[in-house]
Amino acid sequence: MPEIYKFGGASIKDAEAIRRLGELLSRHDLHPRALVVSAMGKTTNALEALLDAARGDEPGPYRERLEALRDDHLAVAKTLFDSGSAAEADLERLLEELDAAHRAHCDAPYPMHYDQTVGFGELLSTTLVAAWLNEIGLPTRWCDARELIVTDDHHQAAGVDWRETCNRLQTLANEEEALLLTQGFIGATAGGTMTTLGREGSDFSAAILAHCLDAPGLTIWKDVTGVFNADPGRFDNARQLERLSYAEAVEQSWHGAKVIHPRTLAPLQRKAIPLTVRSFLEPGATPSRIGPEPGDGDRQPACILRDDQRLLDISPADFRFMDEACLGEVLGLLARHGLHANYLACEAMRLRLAINDDAAKCAALLADLRGDYRVECREGLTLLTVRHPGDGLLQLLSGDMPVVAEQCSATTAQRLFPSDACPTAWHLPD
Repeated sequence: MPEIYKFGGASIKDAEAIRRLGELLSRHDLHPRALVVSAMGKTTNALEALLDAARGDEPGPYRERLEALRDDHLAVAKTLFDSGSAAEADLERLLEELDAAHRAHCDAPYPMHYDQTVGFGELLSTTLVAAWLNEIGLPTRWCDARELIVTDDHHQAAGVDWRETCNRLQTLANEEEALLLTQGFIGATAGGTMTTLGREGSDFSAAILAHCLDAPGLTIWKDVTGVFNADPGRFDNARQLERLSYAEAVEQSWHGAKVIHPRTLAPLQRKAIPLTVRSFLEPGATPSRIGPEPGDGDRQPACILRDDQRLLDISPADFRFMDEACLGEVLGLLARHGLHANYLACEAMRLRLAINDDAAKCAALLADLRGDYRVECREGLTLLTVRHPGDGLLQLLSGDMPVVAEQCSATTAQRLFPSDACPTAWHLPD
């Protein structure tokens, strides 16, 4: 069984990028069993804006955004294919399905309506990519992930029915000789209602396929050469990590490293399937590999930044200890509102949490906490997490910036700073 490949939105952002993808698969003797492809470029953001317009009172903005989405995708089709191509017809059909979904679900709860909207980005992009690969002589079968990945109905973060998903994928793979191409990020309930696996969930989709098909490996193609010990866009001397273990990759993803989606690694680890991260812009460059054994990435310091953080100081209103019952209640509310504790420190009568500053979710959480708890809130913060910090590294990175909160363990150190005090470009000490 050949490997599974996953390509993100940057690799198919326009017609030229789709052509480059076809050349990559043709010229480099690459023979994957299946491709998982994300939405084009900024399409997911455009669909989220379309959703907001659909739930508004004025029909005009919705129609304008839908037409802009249509124009963007049809322009790519017209560049790649002759006028009146089958790809154009397929795109029009999907856009009509999207429009009908808005009419059917406009009064549904937001998470459910979200999934019926945003998942169309991947359906549109894969329609174009499959048509182009067939056009250049790479036999490709477009597969609808809604018929392959079976989930529960937890919209925006659906759980996978592994047994049924494996059955469907294995049946398809046994029947089909062509390259299988499907969508990342989406699935469907057993009844056929579309669901999504969480923002940026296409990596997880690829891991699902690799797990269910017992693939010998999964390769995720990015616009960077691999996994780095810091964001190259924020740190001027970030270094690539050539090898790291599943455990270290999970730690870094959990703390906010953006190269690998946090849910990706567990299904690979269960079957010891190695993950390779490599560049579609520089396919010959040395990639990064993640697997069961530790590597250089398990020892080197790694720095992760999270902006737009909100620090909550939570204390029981009746002067109780912040004991197991209180912790369970507070963390349960956090999960209920879809929030993640990026920083967590507990004292006798105080729990400190740093969370992403999502205004609507934070407001709902605070409403549920107040009454039983006193809550103080500070906004506009940046969280720095350092894995394997070593002696003095955190202090060297912090300089003279004011520290709002901090905690350290043998393997991980964290500090929160006012965002306006942070540098625009960071530098790792030599």
